[in-house]
Amino acid sequence: MPPSTTPHPLRSSNRPGFESGPSAVRLVDLFAGCGGLSLGFAQAAHDAGRRLDVRLAVDFEGLATEVYSANFPGAAAVATQPVEEFFDGPLGSTATLAETRTRTSVGMVDVLVGGPPCQGHSNLNNHTRRIDGKNALYLRMVRATEILKPRLLMIENVPSVVRDRHDGQSVVDRADRHLRSIGYQVAQEVIPLAELGVAQARRRHIMIATASGEPDPRSVIEHATRDAEEHDLEWAIGDLVRTPEGSLLDQRPRPTPVNLARMQYLLDNDLYDLPNEHRPDCHKGDHTYLSMYGRLRWDRPAQTITSGYGSIGQGRYMHPDQPRALTAHEAARIQGFPDYFDFSACPSRSALATMIGNAVPPQLGKAIATAYLALASTMEEPEQSGTAQSA
Repeated sequence: MPPSTTPHPLRSSNRPGFESGPSAVRLVDLFAGCGGLSLGFAQAAHDAGRRLDVRLAVDFEGLATEVYSANFPGAAAVATQPVEEFFDGPLGSTATLAETRTRTSVGMVDVLVGGPPCQGHSNLNNHTRRIDGKNALYLRMVRATEILKPRLLMIENVPSVVRDRHDGQSVVDRADRHLRSIGYQVAQEVIPLAELGVAQARRRHIMIATASGEPDPRSVIEHATRDAEEHDLEWAIGDLVRTPEGSLLDQRPRPTPVNLARMQYLLDNDLYDLPNEHRPDCHKGDHTYLSMYGRLRWDRPAQTITSGYGSIGQGRYMHPDQPRALTAHEAARIQGFPDYFDFSACPSRSALATMIGNAVPPQLGKAIATAYLALASTMEEPEQSGTAQSA
């Protein structure tokens, strides 16, 4: 069978013209991080012949918004502030002054996306201080939906978010019920991202909500996860084996002598799991740390990438063929970031590790956006009220 002539989606260093196209997909990204979800929507819009119009992106971390701005230079506004400063009202209440200002400055919104952090710092007023930061931040996405009224809402989080409760009430259930009460259709799912073409075994919970007259969110999820091609580690990083260490992105982690000996043992004996006798004392005997100090396999997806990818003591992060852990470049590829994505604002390896490890794989946003845009295009176009064409 002849080799595929389709360009590899991760190897291109040429950024597509995401700001070009006859019609816009207007997007707001809250808890945006470096922009993984925005990138996925940009890719899907570009494939559909549309342009991405980022109306607002918000994140608490200054370095994250610096990376975001570098990659989405056409964004109307990128703010280094708590999301709560833009959406500070209780669910179900009239818009506050801050929310009215946000709505006016942002304008019409087609898509609202966000990945609230698993643990957060909430600056909300007294009416929500009884709720822990994680719950409060998740529900800010629902409040933003009330204020901005997007056609499509996507919230991503860790699978365990469904177990987060306050006074016996799941934050996800509360979000679901409130969205339905204001006229949205809602669906949720835990998705193994390997099924979307991400070369790692990461799972994410997503909540999709669509306005009345828009595609059914359950259909969006089903189309997003249908017929996707799965990829192994070699597909993601096989071409980087001989990449020189010319940049911070490609610097190889320097192991301690004892960890170097452990990795060499695995290579010499063609093993992927380190025997107990070669582990630290705390890992000897019965333990559940099999992936730690483990070696990756070319023919399988990697384990979930975290900010610890540069140390084999943090997980199964040893390169399949070399006695070292992963580089930032390799970790970014495994997370699904193409080579044209610019991480150069990160001043150190630790900053890079945090940025990449905390990112949302773009394929998740791309899969949902592709499915939504395709389904929406088959439905009757909504009446336009003097505004430019949108989603």
